[in-house]
Amino acid sequence: MRLFEGVRVLDLSRMLAGPYGSLLLADLGAEVIKIEEPDGGDPMRAMGPPFLAGGESAYFLAINRNKKSVALDLTKEAGREVFHDLVRRADVVLENFRPGVMERLGCAYAKLFSLNPRIVVCSVSAYGQEGPYRDWPAFDLAIQAMGGAMSVTGEKGGRPVRMGLPMGDLAGGIFGAFAVAGALFRRERTGEGAHVDLSLLDCQVSLLTYIAQYFWTNGRVPGPLGSAHSSVVPYGALVTRDGHLIVAVFAEKFWSGFCRAVEHREWEHDLRFASNRDRVANRDVLMPLVDAAFRARPTAEWLARLQAEGVPAAPIQTVDRVLADPQVRRREMVVEMAHPVLGRMPTLGTPIKVDGAMGLAVAPPPRLGEHTDEVLAGLLEYSNVRLAELRAAGVVA
Repeated sequence: MRLFEGVRVLDLSRMLAGPYGSLLLADLGAEVIKIEEPDGGDPMRAMGPPFLAGGESAYFLAINRNKKSVALDLTKEAGREVFHDLVRRADVVLENFRPGVMERLGCAYAKLFSLNPRIVVCSVSAYGQEGPYRDWPAFDLAIQAMGGAMSVTGEKGGRPVRMGLPMGDLAGGIFGAFAVAGALFRRERTGEGAHVDLSLLDCQVSLLTYIAQYFWTNGRVPGPLGSAHSSVVPYGALVTRDGHLIVAVFAEKFWSGFCRAVEHREWEHDLRFASNRDRVANRDVLMPLVDAAFRARPTAEWLARLQAEGVPAAPIQTVDRVLADPQVRRREMVVEMAHPVLGRMPTLGTPIKVDGAMGLAVAPPPRLGEHTDEVLAGLLEYSNVRLAELRAAGVVA
């Protein structure tokens, strides 16, 4: 599981996009040192409700496990000197300040490269280091809006809604970790570091995939379809006698099984529904028939019938049921974390399984400045006198 063992990451990022990327690296064994302002630290420490005992933010707990915290004031010259010493011993710097802030802090890529030519710097920003929007502020909601996601999310004819998961931010974290891994791989072959310019808008646009290609092919601007699919019928959420489930007849081989499961073999031989292309063309005829059929039986019975025929179908689970699901538990996507104040508590596992290993050793998110002395004395070999001077000057905490 420790694919990044020996890799040291200095994480200057805040909020979600950057910290989620460093979380992925930490889960796979990187030493992630979270650099935080001495006065309050990452704003996500105060994000809520909900809060746990002692005022701990559930949001912060979710995305900062397996990290260390060094409280360091980069606005002070002495603080920048400490950070530069850390850069000399690091592999990666991850930051998500607005473009230009790193330069003002004396930490531009050119400066960091001069200190360590092997350093990989990943700059995550809303719109990138170049372009007319580079200085615009933005969070997940703005990225979903600007990147097209909100225009295709929700029910047809409804008002725009965001995806329930914050994919504007999460995609940035995933692409950030992926880009860092690629840059480190290149460095192993060439010895060269890299500066990764990662725009959250770029990430969101890249996720349009086939939706963009459809537009270029037929010129139709897509809109929201609820849980339906523009190219597949039947596909989406269906109402049953006691709830909902989803069905995805994503290939022709599933159509006959679907017809058998719903006891409407005549649909299989109806020329209007003979192929998926025919079913898409006659969506408005077929789907009312399907909807009426599914209202007649309970969800569990439909799932049993569809799965017996090998038709892709699943219940629509609430979060509590997901976290208790036997498949999720078997894959150790829920693990235990020992928190020094809160005791043993659940947290999410990692989806990346290597060499059959399922488990994830989880260290709790750090207290603000918890590892300042450990890192500066251990890694940088600062003396107790130097540490006391820095602390007295308000440079570290």
